Amino acid sequence: METGFRITRAKGFHMTFENGYTVSVQWGFGNYCSNHFNLKALDEVKRLESPDAEVAVWAEDGKFINVPEFDIDQVGSNFTPEQVLELLNWAKEQK
Repeated sequence: METGFRITRAKGFHMTFENGYTVSVQWGFGNYCSNHFNLKALDEVKRLESPDAEVAVWAEDGKFINVPEFDIDQVGSNFTPEQVLELLNWAKEQK
């Protein structure tokens, strides 16, 4: 994917940086967040809220990147908005 944004099933987004790193931020049913077991999140909703989100990072080759400093082993759970921002900044700065 080129740099930019991609929506994912109306429950989150992917963001790809120029260095090829993609960060996934998801907060729907089945994701590792407050909505994990929220059946209402399965319905088509215009607005789905959550205080936290599941995150993942992968490289241009599509392989997941473990990020120990963020306690991410393929997928990170219950990230706050502040933690998501830190992760986005981290991914953007990778070579």
